[in-house]
Amino acid sequence: MKQNFLDKIINKLTSQVFEFFEIIGGVTTFSVKFFASVFRPPYEITEVRKHMDELGVKTLALVSVTGLIIGLVLGMQSQPVMARFGAEMFLPGMIALSVVRELGPVITALIFAGRVGSGIGAELGSMRVTEQIDAMEVSAIDPFKYLVVTRVLACTLMLPLLTVYVDFIAILGGYISVIITQNLTFALYADLVIRTLKFSDILPGITKTFAFGFIVGIVGSYLGYYAKKGTEGVGKASTTAVVISSLLILLVDVIMVRITLFLFPE
Repeated sequence: MKQNFLDKIINKLTSQVFEFFEIIGGVTTFSVKFFASVFRPPYEITEVRKHMDELGVKTLALVSVTGLIIGLVLGMQSQPVMARFGAEMFLPGMIALSVVRELGPVITALIFAGRVGSGIGAELGSMRVTEQIDAMEVSAIDPFKYLVVTRVLACTLMLPLLTVYVDFIAILGGYISVIITQNLTFALYADLVIRTLKFSDILPGITKTFAFGFIVGIVGSYLGYYAKKGTEGVGKASTTAVVISSLLILLVDVIMVRITLFLFPE
């Protein structure tokens, strides 16, 4: 019995690993097709703008709360540690650096993947299983250009803007946590933040969100575009899009951090 149970676990893990690499291979091929199509006319600017508006408006409230909580929790957790070493005046700079370099981009991307990636997977998956995509092909409309390219571009362009907004809200949340324990004016807090942050801190944090946005868009589009098995396939495309996107965001973040440290050594 015990051996059979272990065999089932091993077989399950093996199948999941093979499925993961199969998806990665498919996403890679899908990405090549995207780059081959994105520079060819027609350019669906109106659709891109529409998707950017939808992604921004529908995600704004969620990332606002997330950013505020990031700053509050980071400030409240760090203040006792900084006080132990007599370094409370470094708290604003520490909050700003942590948010701008890592927490803001990564957490915003993960929230974006959960909110937007699942939506793209479900939407395109529904269109696939109801044969709407097939109908577009019969009507001489390029569904890849109209459905996939526009969504991937919107994700790639929208996530950096959301990240900048979340960084600002998180730093503001850090100020709220600071004034609870310290008699610090906003002008002094802002001055300490500005003096701490450098161009080499801001640029990498914003730049890598373009890659994160592309990952969310391309993974969700791929899984939805090739969804199978009716409504079951739509649900699987939606949930798998979140899991794969989140995992790839974390893996790419590790690579980007290594590249950042190489290009901007302290």
